[in-house]
Amino acid sequence: MARVVRPRRSELATPASNEHMFAKAAVSDADLVFLDLEDACAPAEREKARGKAARALRELDWGRTTRAIRMNGVDTRWAHGDVIEVVTEAREALDVIIVPKVRRARDVWWVDVLLDQLEETLGLPPKRIALEVLIEETEGLQNVDEIVTASRRLEAVIFGAGDFSASQGARVDVNFDPVVPYPGDIWHYARARIIVAARTAGIDAIDAPFPNFKAPDAYRAACAAASAQGYVGKWAIHPSQIAIANEVFSPTPQEITHAEAVVAAYREAEAAGRGATSLDGMLVDAAHLRHADTIARKAALLGLTGEGRHS
Repeated sequence: MARVVRPRRSELATPASNEHMFAKAAVSDADLVFLDLEDACAPAEREKARGKAARALRELDWGRTTRAIRMNGVDTRWAHGDVIEVVTEAREALDVIIVPKVRRARDVWWVDVLLDQLEETLGLPPKRIALEVLIEETEGLQNVDEIVTASRRLEAVIFGAGDFSASQGARVDVNFDPVVPYPGDIWHYARARIIVAARTAGIDAIDAPFPNFKAPDAYRAACAAASAQGYVGKWAIHPSQIAIANEVFSPTPQEITHAEAVVAAYREAEAAGRGATSLDGMLVDAAHLRHADTIARKAALLGLTGEGRHS
């Protein structure tokens, strides 16, 4: 079964225990909203939050938004209940489960097999519920290559800088930035390794949350840096971050128009028996065609045109 390709420019975190936040999340412009049963819920509230999340997924109008939960880690006592109770109650209203603190491929396999059993028991289409995984432990980064190929359900891998910084023992502040001078991006190695693993496996890579939601310019810069590496989106921990992520991770009208021109120039050269040509004084060859195709596919997924309008 082929993986579903979904927009993931913005993934909005919403505590599953706070029902008053659900309606606002449902009408937000986030590409994906996940109701968080893990870190955003106090331990005493996690079991009660399952029903709240399932009812919200089932009863609210989510429009085009992908509906998700973040379960608790597979090594916790809440994990199996999170999956069984939410899937049983939400059924077709749940699109994605985010698995946190994944350390090895077996963690993904555990959730995958449990979902196989549930879908068969409940009469849901096989592999209907997709997975995203969080790399937020040093062990997970060490094993990221095997993790990203552990299940056909897997559609995206997320860099979780917060827990990762604790796992690594890094000296960072509450925004996961270094508290001492550091040359460049302290998380460049982790981000680079994750994006290479993700693209090799043919899945999306999502960048880390940015806790300082009162610093929109800094959030925009972080989105732009991740986008330059190939990440397709970023977590939003506050609704004010959604529009920024959606803008930065979308191809601009100029990029779309240029990609269309590259394809046209290359096809013209190809028809004339040439393997390369030029456009605006720059070489255009097969590598440029691959870049243009990436932009074209993203624009088509988002319904964008070169004039900046939705198609």
